Amino acid sequence: MTGSRIVLIDRHPGRSAQTIGVARELGTDPDLIHEPSVGVVGTKGDSQCYLGVARKVDAIHEHLKSRIGSGEGQLKYRLVQPEYTIATSDGIRNGTREMRYSLIGREVTNDGLCEHLEASGLAGTIAVVACDKPPVGTMAAVLERNEPAIIMSDGTIRPGKDPETGEMLDIVSAYQVAGHPDKAVRDRIACNACPGIGSCGGMFTYNTMQTFIGVVGLQPLHMVAPPSDDPRRLEEFPQQLVSYLADMMEKGLKPRDIVKRDSLRNAIIVAMAIGGSTNVVLHVPEIARAAGYEHFWRDVMTPEEFNHLSQHVVPVLTNARPYGKYSMLDIDRVGGVQVIVKELLDAGLLNGDMMTCTGRTLAEQVADLNATAPDGDVIHSVAEPFKPTGGLRMLGGNLSPDFSAILKLAGVEGGLEDNLFKGRARVFEREAGLIQALDEAPDSFQDHDMVIVRYDGPSGGPGMPEMLDPTSRITTLCRERGIVIALMTDARFSGGSVGLVIGHVGPEAALGGPIAFVHDGDEIIVDLNTNTLNCPALDDAATLAARKAVWDKAVADNGGIHPNCGIADTRLLHRARHTAVPAVRGGGLHPNREVWVRDPRPAEKSGFEPRNRHRSA
Repeated sequence: MTGSRIVLIDRHPGRSAQTIGVARELGTDPDLIHEPSVGVVGTKGDSQCYLGVARKVDAIHEHLKSRIGSGEGQLKYRLVQPEYTIATSDGIRNGTREMRYSLIGREVTNDGLCEHLEASGLAGTIAVVACDKPPVGTMAAVLERNEPAIIMSDGTIRPGKDPETGEMLDIVSAYQVAGHPDKAVRDRIACNACPGIGSCGGMFTYNTMQTFIGVVGLQPLHMVAPPSDDPRRLEEFPQQLVSYLADMMEKGLKPRDIVKRDSLRNAIIVAMAIGGSTNVVLHVPEIARAAGYEHFWRDVMTPEEFNHLSQHVVPVLTNARPYGKYSMLDIDRVGGVQVIVKELLDAGLLNGDMMTCTGRTLAEQVADLNATAPDGDVIHSVAEPFKPTGGLRMLGGNLSPDFSAILKLAGVEGGLEDNLFKGRARVFEREAGLIQALDEAPDSFQDHDMVIVRYDGPSGGPGMPEMLDPTSRITTLCRERGIVIALMTDARFSGGSVGLVIGHVGPEAALGGPIAFVHDGDEIIVDLNTNTLNCPALDDAATLAARKAVWDKAVADNGGIHPNCGIADTRLLHRARHTAVPAVRGGGLHPNREVWVRDPRPAEKSGFEPRNRHRSA
């Protein structure tokens, strides 16, 4: 056991007493307390996303318990009682001050599971995850722990239905009618948008990241798409998960054996191909860090390569909300995520040799699942895609020196002529001011406004809140009036946001990034031919210096924090204010804003390069 991170219970009577008591209460053999520990964990919080988690955790725990023992064919382990982490609800808190805790919830999940996995000494873990940020925190924790572990999505919610129009609904539908003048309409949509249990069902952040976790190899692909209330999640998947974990433990297969450079690249390519959430480029640097790679955008994939793949190589295959018609329920109906993966494998876009938690490579796992061909409606082929270019684009330019700004191109509904948008800056110091203007003076927004929301980044918010509320209202305004209103921010967007919206602009305003120096009326240019985000006024050195001097004085007069920043009135928010790293590094909380990596390793190249056999590029 020299050098092992597995904690074994020794023979000390004080340390053994409660362990024996736990074994008896759980119904397992006390003689096994000195064997490696295994257990199930789950994520919980205040939303429908989490309502089904406990049942899955209990089902897996019971099956795991049934397999543990000293007899032939049994698993000789110590069983640990299930544990849970806590998080806020993105859906309920969007547009409120409490939304500052959403991304921080990813860090809290990581911290909570770190304590449990390390202090309890788990040698094997099965995690059931729900909502947006806890799955990423869970993944980061098991990668840092690096003992056998496997993740299962709790599953998505089923779509709602408007009883009057028959239209399919989801939570984004409810946010989009927030400004509707008829209270009866608002109430009708709210009451019917989210029936049942499960996480958001469109190709929003939850399903983007669950697909990511499946493709990167820590979740069986066939467990991604089924809804939360699918009987398989209680009747079939627990047995499979326990078998997979036992096999991983027997073979010594660990998360970092699975999550490598090429598996991360596979997962980000699939995120492009499903028109996934912009949040994926915030989470992938954190996942890579936890896997031992200090800087994703340097060590695994450069922004330039990301844009080349999205612009010229990887198309969007899914006709899914928020930019399309269908939900993850429909993707499951036509064969599941494995259909998308097989199509991309066959086209030469993914490295199929990467190992997965099933003990099989990605290509072998897809073959085992007998993945069908795309149906051509919900899932399209690479040869005849739903959209010709990938769903995401990163932007540099004088407003984004970090090359961190992200646009969900799959969700743009208008405003790009010859891949160019020119607008007038309309500046709001934090999200609350924008929501107030949308509430009180929606007609004040004009065609080709570039709405700017700043001081809501990782440090400024603090916590980098997500902005589904204002983007949904702006989307409705644009559709009703036939205009284009763009939005850019140093904060982030929900995966359910559509429109010409650009997030993660960095450096953030709170740290003196150029977005802090934009004035109302400045011209803003989004150029997808050069992948840049620019404010021409800031090209003038004298103008930039004068505006920066005003900003510097405001900071100095306020004790080192710009007065437009949000209030850090809890210990957790205070921690975020002073430790949050930039979005381009994942937006996580690290001492002195220096990214910490446990057991760093080089990102070794395999020689595989993604190619689309249906294109010359």
